[in-house]
Amino acid sequence: MADQGLLAQQRRALIVESVRREGAVRVADLVAAFDVSDMTIRRDLDVLAGKGLLEKVHGGAVTASRSTEEPGFDAKSTLESTAKAEIAAAAAALVRPGSVVALGGGTTTYAVAKRLLGIPDLTILTNSLPIEVLFRSHAAPGAQAPVVLLTGGSSTRSQALVGPVAEHTIMSLHADQLILGTHGVTEEEGLTSPGLAESQTNRAFIARARQVVVVADHTKWGAIGLSSFARLDQVGCFITDAGMPPDAQSVLADRVGELVVVDSPAK
Repeated sequence: MADQGLLAQQRRALIVESVRREGAVRVADLVAAFDVSDMTIRRDLDVLAGKGLLEKVHGGAVTASRSTEEPGFDAKSTLESTAKAEIAAAAAALVRPGSVVALGGGTTTYAVAKRLLGIPDLTILTNSLPIEVLFRSHAAPGAQAPVVLLTGGSSTRSQALVGPVAEHTIMSLHADQLILGTHGVTEEEGLTSPGLAESQTNRAFIARARQVVVVADHTKWGAIGLSSFARLDQVGCFITDAGMPPDAQSVLADRVGELVVVDSPAK
């Protein structure tokens, strides 16, 4: 396992995998496994703990439940609400009347959905239960209600439908645009999710969309979920807020089709 050539990000990803697999790791074991100094490992653990990917304890680290479990929809809806609102407005501005728009699950895509209510003649394909309820019960007065296709499937804690039924439905359809959130994003791992089933459903969405639009605030950068579902070069447009670090913006601008940074500063 030792490899002097490992980049810090790669080493940290492997540490996270070890913690998730074993439940706990010791600093001494990581030092031996990666052939690096005690100080390097402790710095890695500090960084990963700061991102919520593990919890530091005396002599090592243990699993942080939030790194492997998706928080509930209501809990996530209160996080970075200002940035999400401005990101959502930018994403909604890309949608044209009469188009087929796929919306993945999550609170940022829900914020986008609220801004699509007045756009006429849309067909909405979604695996999000809250988004389906939104379109069914809050269509703008006088506007033609969009056609809403709910994928079916098994619900996650974030109220997203996943699994074979969802994938079968998605793969039988076509979307002009896919607007998708993500649990985490890094240069090496791309877009990641804490759940295998959700990642697979997201891959199906991506396969059936002409344009992939990712909506993600700055807190998603550097977080690594259990499973990768897309490379950065698969993203046609990445919309984030001004709190995204400059080095991350540089990576994204180089790798995605278009980077849009909304003006709202991080709070």
